[in-house]
Amino acid sequence: MYVMSDSVYDPRCKEIQHHEGVRFAAIINHAGEKIAGGFTEGVNPYEGDEAKLHDFYKFALNVSLRTDELNNSLGALNYIASRRDKVILISFPFPVTTNILLISAEPGLDIEKLAQNVVKIFSDDSSGFTKTLADD
Repeated sequence: MYVMSDSVYDPRCKEIQHHEGVRFAAIINHAGEKIAGGFTEGVNPYEGDEAKLHDFYKFALNVSLRTDELNNSLGALNYIASRRDKVILISFPFPVTTNILLISAEPGLDIEKLAQNVVKIFSDDSSGFTKTLADD
C-alpha cells in the first residue's frame, strides 16, 4: 500500500484552504486521526470539542471507504457531500490507501468546482487519489 508523507500532504491541504469558502481541509488516516492540514487560518471551528471532531473524522472515514456491490454497477465513489445549514462537508477517498481528504466549506460553495480543484492539486502525485475522479 502506498503512503504519502505528511510533508507532501500539508502543502496540498493548504492549497485547498485557499479555495474561496473552504474552512477546513485535512487528510484523515485509517485510525480516524488528522495527519495533515486543518482549519484555514482565521477560521474558528463550529464544534470546539476535540473528542467530537475525532469521532466525526472516524465517521467520515468509515462512510467514505466503505465499498459495496454498487461499485460494479454504478462505478467507484468519487466523493461524498453533505449540506448542513452552516456548512458543507465533503470527503474524498484515496482509492489505493485508507486515507481520505475531508473538507468543510461555507454553504454557498460550488462543490463541483471544488472537486475539479482537488483533482488538479492531487493529480501530480502517485498516491492514486485521482484514479477514480480522473478516469470517469
